Amino acid sequence: MTPTFAVVGHPNKGKSSIVATLAQNDSIHIAMQPGTTRNSHHYPMSVDGQVLYHLVDTPGFQRARKALAWLQAHSRSAADRRDTVQGFITQHQGLSQFHDECELLRPILQGAGIIYVVDGSVPYGPEYEAEMEILRWTGQPSMALINPIASDAHVQEWQTALGQFFRTVRVFNARTAEFDKHLSLLRCFGQLEESWEAPLNEAIDYLLQQHRQRRETTCQQISRMLADMLSHQQSIKLPDGVDTEPMKALLEQQWQAFQRQREQECRTHIEKLYQHHHLQRHESGLEWQQEDLFNTDQWYLWGLSKTELLAIATGAGAATGALADLGVGGASFMLGALGGGVVGGVSAWLFSAELARFKIKGKLPLGGQQLTYGPSSHRNFPFVILGRALYHWQALIRRNHAWREPLSLDIAPGDWHEQLSTSQKLDLEKAFGYCRKQNIDKAMPLLEQHILPLLQSLDLLER
Repeated sequence: MTPTFAVVGHPNKGKSSIVATLAQNDSIHIAMQPGTTRNSHHYPMSVDGQVLYHLVDTPGFQRARKALAWLQAHSRSAADRRDTVQGFITQHQGLSQFHDECELLRPILQGAGIIYVVDGSVPYGPEYEAEMEILRWTGQPSMALINPIASDAHVQEWQTALGQFFRTVRVFNARTAEFDKHLSLLRCFGQLEESWEAPLNEAIDYLLQQHRQRRETTCQQISRMLADMLSHQQSIKLPDGVDTEPMKALLEQQWQAFQRQREQECRTHIEKLYQHHHLQRHESGLEWQQEDLFNTDQWYLWGLSKTELLAIATGAGAATGALADLGVGGASFMLGALGGGVVGGVSAWLFSAELARFKIKGKLPLGGQQLTYGPSSHRNFPFVILGRALYHWQALIRRNHAWREPLSLDIAPGDWHEQLSTSQKLDLEKAFGYCRKQNIDKAMPLLEQHILPLLQSLDLLER
């Protein structure tokens, strides 16, 4: 039987946030006003159509003391307490007085485990004891979660108090807990009931496999984005004799618009891959969708330094020169390698501000000429795109589905490129070169070969 857990507690203590995080569902309504959830809602957690467990979002207790008084008045001994709770639901079903209590108790008596949620930022009070006592009367396996909504100021006193009612007590911030905390909590659930341990261990394996598959798909998406952006050319046909200069600005704008749109498409695909369907972004100081993608003054945040670019250009040039030396049996005494390195390095400096180049092709079959802008010729541009993509992904996987503030992308990703050896950077440069020449079949394997390890190095689960 698939494990089911009812998330219960006082109103406005983060129950819906817990459910959203554990169900990976950002469509679950989370409100700051108490009493927003009035009916119980079931949310399955599934991977590839396989339901791993169910979560039940319930209303908060409204009249716990009066409900407990009714139970105590109608119970003869500890042996009939579960039946008394069932009698309470039967008698008050459909009535407004104990509507919320009936809604939250019903799935528990149907077999759901209990996850009792409290807010660790507010003081413990005796009014909660009636709630915990009612839950104990059901006889169902239970644990308590301390959700520090605003702070952890009262976590310690909650741990002491809850330990008297629950065998297992954990601190779990529903809005900031990352994926590894999600898995750790599932392991705790498995300890509540012997029959749940095997299916929840299987659920953890499924989720880990899903996580790895998503990472591989992300690698493919980023690689394809790079290939599309680096190979893109924007062209326009013009009559013979027309001055091309006025059209260059328009062509460059269209080329940049394509780049922005393609980057946005990649981000959207990856967000949906991780079940973030309602995500908003907040890119303070870095208007990712506007001109800052092409503001080279900020490229140091995402791409390589000039020193690194020079080293790559020198290495690439030296490799080309070395092939020439081998072609003449080494008679050049490796002067080709040296010359190639110098030329490659100088080229990196000469074209450091040039994003792409214009080309004019005249005498078309039907007359006229063709003006083309692209593909990208800037050595740092692909590294900037890659750095931005890596940081977006890293911010995304650290965000759970209860966090509803806009995704913040306003800080630099760190020196991700320092994890790459010179040979790996040269391989990426080679792949970028294939993209510029529209040789995508050669580019994709090289890109995926080096981007996947970068994703793994940024993934907390791999550390």
